[in-house]
Amino acid sequence: MIADPLAPAFDWFASRGWTPFPFQREVWEAYLSGESGLIYAATGTGKTYAAWLGPLIEWMAEHPDIDGAIPPLQVLWITPLRALAADTEQALAAPLRDLNLPWTLETRTGDTSSTVRSRQRKRLPSALITTPESLSLLLSRPDAADLFKHLRAVVVDEWHELMATKRGVQTELCLARLRRWRPDLRTWGLSATMGNLETAKSTLLGVGATGRLVQSEVPKPVTIDSLIPETIDRFPWAGHLGLKLLPEVLDVIEAGRSALVFTNTRSQTEAWYQAIIDARPDWIGEVALHHGSLEKETREWVENALRDGRVRCVVCTSSLDLGVDFTPVDNVLQIGSPKGAARLLQRTGRSGHQPGARSKVTCVPTHAFELVEVAAAKQAIADGQIESRPPVENALDVLVQHMVTIALGGGFREDELLDEVRTTHAYRNLSDLEWAWALDFITRGGEALRAYPDYQKVTERDGLYVVEKPVVARLHRMSIGTIVSDASLTVQYIRGAKIGSIEESFVARLRPGDKFVLGGKILEFVKLREMKVWVRRASSARGIIPRWYGGQMPLSTELTEAVREKLEEARNGIFRGEEMEAMRPLLELQAHISTIPAHDEFLIERVKTREGYHLFFYP
Repeated sequence: MIADPLAPAFDWFASRGWTPFPFQREVWEAYLSGESGLIYAATGTGKTYAAWLGPLIEWMAEHPDIDGAIPPLQVLWITPLRALAADTEQALAAPLRDLNLPWTLETRTGDTSSTVRSRQRKRLPSALITTPESLSLLLSRPDAADLFKHLRAVVVDEWHELMATKRGVQTELCLARLRRWRPDLRTWGLSATMGNLETAKSTLLGVGATGRLVQSEVPKPVTIDSLIPETIDRFPWAGHLGLKLLPEVLDVIEAGRSALVFTNTRSQTEAWYQAIIDARPDWIGEVALHHGSLEKETREWVENALRDGRVRCVVCTSSLDLGVDFTPVDNVLQIGSPKGAARLLQRTGRSGHQPGARSKVTCVPTHAFELVEVAAAKQAIADGQIESRPPVENALDVLVQHMVTIALGGGFREDELLDEVRTTHAYRNLSDLEWAWALDFITRGGEALRAYPDYQKVTERDGLYVVEKPVVARLHRMSIGTIVSDASLTVQYIRGAKIGSIEESFVARLRPGDKFVLGGKILEFVKLREMKVWVRRASSARGIIPRWYGGQMPLSTELTEAVREKLEEARNGIFRGEEMEAMRPLLELQAHISTIPAHDEFLIERVKTREGYHLFFYP
């Protein structure tokens, strides 16, 4: 045994000119003592290595004479985004390489090649980076229990992104299954920008489990400013593109070596990329775009180019919100309302993405009243009013899907699986009646579908529930997951490569010869055949920008409250901050012609025009 198990971690940090923070050492010590927990730290302060080095130094302490034998699966690293997997792999590989450890490290996501998948069917690597969906697929294998028999730790990255969604519930159920096989399994979550930390920890660890909440005290200074229109009364009062401020955005991009321009939707990303290129054609090749509907190769090229400094600017959606190893960019811009304080803080952290560095974001309003939302978000962040993420509870649709998955993965016995499911936070209050409904649904299709044999997915044999029909197994594995969207169709050149994907509802409006934009390219629709959208490059300079499902985002409850407080201040003649001062003329005009509604008032305005009477409601 090594005298000081932490010595290799300190030595590796020293080799890179770093010194571990107290919170990182606390996590390593907690891991070595068999604890689980949640690490809460600002973006760019070292959460990844806090979680990763614990398993490595434990293995090194147990194997002082490294013999070169490749260990079986030791660590499962769950990430919410495919785009994060390659990024995470590069970060985790560094200490393995520098410490000459014989560990193998691979990813398994929807982007993983068939060759790698085939290899992983025979043997998983020492550490596997995967998504909740891919983990569920692994659990559906008949030999699933054997696959994970050496597993020691699970790390759930960006837990704040997963917890409040059904993907988080899916993760909880997967963790419950792994803990059944490995009762001593340690679970660590990584999180930033979240309010309800104790709830987040208990949701991650399950019912009755104890764990440690480790919070970083590394200071992370943040600066938030805005591009203020020269004349507010001539600035748009509605809309969502914000291209009126394009010249000012170009100035910010040009002032630094690198920039991330965040938008809230994929459509907005395409529009802003096109606008930047049209305004600065000399930047072609130095500006890129990134969103989840682009092909894997395109996304990977952008990520690597950003990391290597080959691009000046990337216009992106939340696909680049997260990450561990991007070179810190000089400027971050947020186009439109951030919709929430936590989201704005997360994106701010992409600049100055290292301990102690100042993070800065510049907000770009798309219409005048978004300045109020920016002012409110700044105030909420200053006051520490970061949104809580309420976990999803009793999602029976996720439960029945998981039950079929486990029936595929070796089968289950009713009482055993019910006890296991009830160890999760999501189903801790699951009633016997709800369980009976779920079991009836997967075996007989429930009351509504029992006349249809296709819905009788699971069969009971001597108390063991299993899937016997190959077609059920195949269809279930193809549809595992909780991400709901319109049917997605691949876009491909008539002679050439794939470009990305668009949704069926958009394709339905296209006619041969119509032009649309995807990946910054103007494409001509040729035909729809075999579930593929066949296109060719268009000579036109303009095309329709696709609309994707989920393009409308509500304000968070916390930001909504902060907006009402700002309006209440304006009602009383108080305009604090550059954003509210810029809005003074419009709000004073509103107060003069109508009224600024008080915090407990609901404003309805009636207007008469030549067309008749009109009512406007302001909820």
